[in-house]
Amino acid sequence: MWQVRRIAVLLAVPLLVFLGAKPAAAHPMPHSVVLLDVHETSVTASLELPAGDLATASGIATDLPARAAELRAYLAAHVRPAGADGAAWTVTVGDPELTAAEQTATGPYQEVAVEIEFAPPAGGDVRHFTLGYDVIVHKVVTHTTLVSVRQDWAAGRITECGETEQVGVIAVDNRTMTVPKLTVDLGAGSSWQGFLAMLRLGGLHILEGTDHLLFLLILLLPAPLIARRGRWTGAAGPRRAIRRIGWITLAFTLGHSVALVLSALFRVQIPARPVEVFIAVSILIGAAHAVRPLFPGQEALVAGLFGLGHGMAFSFTLAGLQLSTGQLALSLLGFNLGIELVQLLLVALALPALLALARLPVQPWLRIGGAALTGAAAVGWVLDRLGVSNPVAETADAAGANYQAMLVVLTIMAMAGIGRLLIARKAATA
Repeated sequence: MWQVRRIAVLLAVPLLVFLGAKPAAAHPMPHSVVLLDVHETSVTASLELPAGDLATASGIATDLPARAAELRAYLAAHVRPAGADGAAWTVTVGDPELTAAEQTATGPYQEVAVEIEFAPPAGGDVRHFTLGYDVIVHKVVTHTTLVSVRQDWAAGRITECGETEQVGVIAVDNRTMTVPKLTVDLGAGSSWQGFLAMLRLGGLHILEGTDHLLFLLILLLPAPLIARRGRWTGAAGPRRAIRRIGWITLAFTLGHSVALVLSALFRVQIPARPVEVFIAVSILIGAAHAVRPLFPGQEALVAGLFGLGHGMAFSFTLAGLQLSTGQLALSLLGFNLGIELVQLLLVALALPALLALARLPVQPWLRIGGAALTGAAAVGWVLDRLGVSNPVAETADAAGANYQAMLVVLTIMAMAGIGRLLIARKAATA
């Protein structure tokens, strides 16, 4: 009997320990990320590698830049792209940088970021290839690498839209204890898809670009009015007002289109900060003009001149895409067309309200109030772009994310303006 009890105790002890112990907490380690930017004749891979795991696998301390050459050699040996026919691609490893990163489950950690360019033999297909890749995973068998496409112009995927598409996961195969090659198939792609993507991007850029919209709308606000002795007085005739609004819109379009084309095609390198400050100052000047006429009758000329600065800002979007000459030409057309179509839509929606507002008794209050808000946003942007962060600039920037609400408001204003104009016409003919 005592033997039965002894066996029972021996079985109960580990059972009680198991039941009484707290469950083991999972501590997932940060994984690696590979983001692919697909160009016409090459692919750029942006690697984000946890520094601790990289040091463990490579045996090289992430003491940058002192150990940069060793890390580049390690990466070149463990990244082996090849075409669908098996032909090896050339690999060029950039300079690694040590950055700070954070993962929800594990908290902050250090990360090594590096860009690697893959290039097939002349005439090779960049849209179909195999990626032999075992960075870190050849030693740290629990590690995984997520591979995604960040930019692929021919497939209509643009970096600026902030969307990525995962194409695979690289990890050790537990059955064979090897790291299988990843097959990357990006489909056919076409210039048409790239053009449509840029058309969409241009439209979104003007909708989400609060500063560009404010500049145009604040110039249009006093356009239906007559300036006398340094003051805005009564409303101009409908034809005259529409003609002014048309010329201002056209001049702004020409200004930013010329600057966009010249700076993009000729790869003009312009510092972003002076351009952004210039745009904020142009809005401030437009707001002051809406209160008191600074350049009456010259609004179209001013819109064209300031439009040059706005066009330079638009060109920064294209400059970061690293497109070939042919892709850039189509992108310019699509991007600019997207901007103009949305701009025309917004002006068309605002036009009835602008014409009706010019004839309302509350017009001065609404105009000055709108100019004050716009001027405050402009001052906030000037300070922010000079390095002084402030809540005004943050609020104005956040307004661009609510462009759907803005479109709804403009549509309601357009309907109200049309109704007001119809009532006024009916009263005039009665």
